[in-house]
Amino acid sequence: MTDDSFTTIQPGAEKAGGPETIRTFVKTLPSAPGVYRMIDAKGDVIYVGKARSLKSRVTNYTRPEGLPVRIQRMIAATHSMEFVRTETESEALLLEANLIKRLKPRFNVLLRDDKSFPYILVATDHEAPELMKHRGSRRRQGHYFGPFASVSAVNRTIASLQKAFLLRNCSDSFYAARTRPCLQFQIKRCAAPCTGEIALDDYAGLVDSARQFLSGKSRTVREKLQGEMNQASADLDFERAALLRDRLSALALIQSQGDATARSVEEADVFAIHHEGGQFCVQVFFFRAYQNWGNHAYRPRADASLDDVEVLEAFISQFYENRTPPRLVLLSHDLAEPEVLEEALSSSAGRKVRLETPKRGEKRDLVQHALDNAREALGRQLAEGASQRQLLEGVAERFGLEVVPRRIEVYDNSHISGTNAVGGMIVAGTEGLSKKHYRTFNIKSETLTPGDDFGMMREVLTRRFTRLAAETADTAEDDPDAMPEWPDVVFIDGGAGQLNAVRQVLAELQLPRDVALIGIAKGEERDAGREKFFIEGREPFMLPHRDPVLYYVQRLRDEAHRFAIGTHRARRKKDIAKNPLDEIEGIGPTRKRALLNHFGSAKAVSRASFDDLANVPGISDQIAQTVYDHFNRTD
Repeated sequence: MTDDSFTTIQPGAEKAGGPETIRTFVKTLPSAPGVYRMIDAKGDVIYVGKARSLKSRVTNYTRPEGLPVRIQRMIAATHSMEFVRTETESEALLLEANLIKRLKPRFNVLLRDDKSFPYILVATDHEAPELMKHRGSRRRQGHYFGPFASVSAVNRTIASLQKAFLLRNCSDSFYAARTRPCLQFQIKRCAAPCTGEIALDDYAGLVDSARQFLSGKSRTVREKLQGEMNQASADLDFERAALLRDRLSALALIQSQGDATARSVEEADVFAIHHEGGQFCVQVFFFRAYQNWGNHAYRPRADASLDDVEVLEAFISQFYENRTPPRLVLLSHDLAEPEVLEEALSSSAGRKVRLETPKRGEKRDLVQHALDNAREALGRQLAEGASQRQLLEGVAERFGLEVVPRRIEVYDNSHISGTNAVGGMIVAGTEGLSKKHYRTFNIKSETLTPGDDFGMMREVLTRRFTRLAAETADTAEDDPDAMPEWPDVVFIDGGAGQLNAVRQVLAELQLPRDVALIGIAKGEERDAGREKFFIEGREPFMLPHRDPVLYYVQRLRDEAHRFAIGTHRARRKKDIAKNPLDEIEGIGPTRKRALLNHFGSAKAVSRASFDDLANVPGISDQIAQTVYDHFNRTD
């Protein structure tokens, strides 16, 4: 759904905002289901809601007396509204979830950590199906199993499946190039269909067994392998019997993973919510094929005045906005409108989806287990948050900052004699390191002297803050819990000289906001603990040797160094792997393959004469001249 689908109902005269403005919209609203957006004076959407009757719901906002303080603030900030009518309330719910995730209104419950989960894919678009990890849209033909809560859980399961079913996990190009079995065959993790060690029909049987196992028919698969093992033992084929025994052990390992199992629940997601200290935690467990495929803890952004049911209902609708729900969803709390959410999820999945709040039995045990995990996860987060806040308060005190920083940025460069130079930026805030806000900068300037660290830092900071100023010129940061766009303090690796140079760079940019700059000079003999700090208007100083703030700043500096070096190494490795032919315009994969097949290597191509190049099948005289000129130019 796009903004074009919205019907904007403009009142005759724009009011100053609040109930009077909302009252002018009510007159033309239908008593039908739909979605409404509340917009502030700057044109930002501050709330998205759905209603069974748009007229009745919006009318409630014209009488703010007695409503929660959060709603009263929202009404007072409303200067305009937009509406879209839907056929059913479930359609309105799906549209509401989509808009909330896209627009992120500050008065809505927001699912902040909306990562995609990995799946296991048995790709069937090849004669020998491949077992692989998958994340993203389902474009490839095959059987998808998941979601798994983490990549490590997928990797462990795939490793065990390889032992149990001997399926290949190599790419199709690697498969096509094999002339003899690879190491995976030698260590009994692949049946090697690539070289005919197993017939394709027999390999298809292994694929079918793996699919049955992942679909929940584990007993059938185990009984089949058990029977084959007993028969091999009776036939005195002890080597085959041992192989089947190891495959059975691998299946047992998969089924034993996880700290919660389900004997009666084949496919379900379990949601449990807990709140404490004005914060919420939703724990999600994934059960597929009677197995626990992992769990993940979320911390949705929600007003502390909301109750668990309101947050959980909003969370679930957003959670499944771009995911396929299972046939059963187990909840820790009874929802206010479970029928509407059931209908919306069923419509999205294309099959019946049930919501249950179990009161007894194994399902209730699974929900209680998730609730215990939610309580423990939130307790850990609150404890870590308190510790982090103390460190940030310490940073403000030690370095004389006017406010406790909510966003700290640390920069570092990495290169080898000026080659493959990169800059790295790490970010830390009230919840610790925020890796999703890390950034890398490929140094692009061709005028820099190799090894000019200041010139590199100048380019990095210029690009960073020029873009930041342009992107945030007209935005306001209203969410005190979210990571701000602007840093409160920037740490620079260096002493007074580097600090003054960086200050000059920022002054030239004429930034709309002040940013505190702190230089960190390494101690004698680069000894950690003897760092000197440089701040404008203060003499250089050191922090006490055992000061927790000193350790914290050291960790930030080391993390920036690690991140910059890792990025530099990745770039250098990529450049090393580049083929010189990739730099020649007009040489695509087909011509590149023809040249390499004819000459054997890029080095041999570079030494070839024009006539030799022109004699290569598929290489015209014009292309031959281009290749020859590329390797023989005099500049």
